[in-house]
Amino acid sequence: MKRSATTTLITVIAAAYLYDLVVGGLTNTFALPSIDYLMASGQWYRLLTVALVHGGIFHLAFNLYALMALGNPVEQAFGKTKFLVIFFVSLISGSLLSTYLAAPNQYSVGVSGAVFGLFGAFAVLSKKYGLEIKSIAVIVGINFAMGFVIGGVDWRAHLGGLIGGSITTAALLSQRR
Repeated sequence: MKRSATTTLITVIAAAYLYDLVVGGLTNTFALPSIDYLMASGQWYRLLTVALVHGGIFHLAFNLYALMALGNPVEQAFGKTKFLVIFFVSLISGSLLSTYLAAPNQYSVGVSGAVFGLFGAFAVLSKKYGLEIKSIAVIVGINFAMGFVIGGVDWRAHLGGLIGGSITTAALLSQRR
């Protein structure tokens, strides 16, 4: 049986978290800094590697559960390759908005930019096929509100990922015609 891209992503992210717990050093190397730091250091890989580091077990668990819940249906709808395009465009767009709007000494961690891109993908798919979209809008709204109420939640990455995932999904759907 072939492994889904969603399952592979979850496995890699969980393994990176365990590695960081046991060996350490990934968060310092992979966390997403401000745009000034990225430009000065040239460490553009951090736009992607931010997905491999998390701020604790609950942060990891929530993100991986959301990735599983959203990734599987989006992957089934588009196939592995197009799912990965949506995932990585969402991750990069979330990372770019986060790093661009971050304070000079602010760092971000987590895969939630890509997860919010999958929320956007799921919403676009639901709208296209006339499915119920209210529950997705409520979940996205609650998560945005948490970004302002609870410290340490990067609403910028969420917004950037949501925009990137929505636009990419709409573009991929328009290619199907």
